[in-house]
Amino acid sequence: MTELLQLKQLVDAIATLPEKDWNGFAQIWKPFEAKRKTIVSAAGEIEKYLYFVSSGVQRIYHIDHKDREATILFTYGPSFGGVLDSLMLQVPAKYDYETLSSSTFLRAHYTDLKLWMDTNRAVSSFVRNGLAGALNGTLERLVELQSFSSEEKFRTLLQRSPHILQLVPHKYLANYIGIDATNFSKFINTIVI
Repeated sequence: MTELLQLKQLVDAIATLPEKDWNGFAQIWKPFEAKRKTIVSAAGEIEKYLYFVSSGVQRIYHIDHKDREATILFTYGPSFGGVLDSLMLQVPAKYDYETLSSSTFLRAHYTDLKLWMDTNRAVSSFVRNGLAGALNGTLERLVELQSFSSEEKFRTLLQRSPHILQLVPHKYLANYIGIDATNFSKFINTIVI
């Protein structure tokens, strides 16, 4: 399946675009590749692209003033990626977007995306629905982080994404759910999902 067809299927799952709108909107998406451990978008810079992940695994993470990392989100195909708050607000990013494996994308430049959002109701609706879905996921994740035990976080992660153990190095998964890597290994060996 081509990357553009994958993108169309994902767009249609969020908000179906009329064929003529899709044909024009599809033109703003350009291929992009990145090797493993590449910073695709850096903290402190303004995000210029919305990414459609075709293959590979990426993470968004934050480094605090004490050089501690906090993994916030993983992306893998087919899904959208990038530092969305920086993209939509056009402010410097607080997070890095890094490839964990070689990755292929389609990406749309902010100016092209904004032009479509400003001039096309269907594309505007698609972006709005996509952002609402991302916000919903973020709020659910905040509840997990603030309310769940380490074991509950682990179980929830595997229920939501059972394949994640094969995609993402365990040290990043442990960081994502906020537990020590040693405890994460114990959970893998003792918890049955």
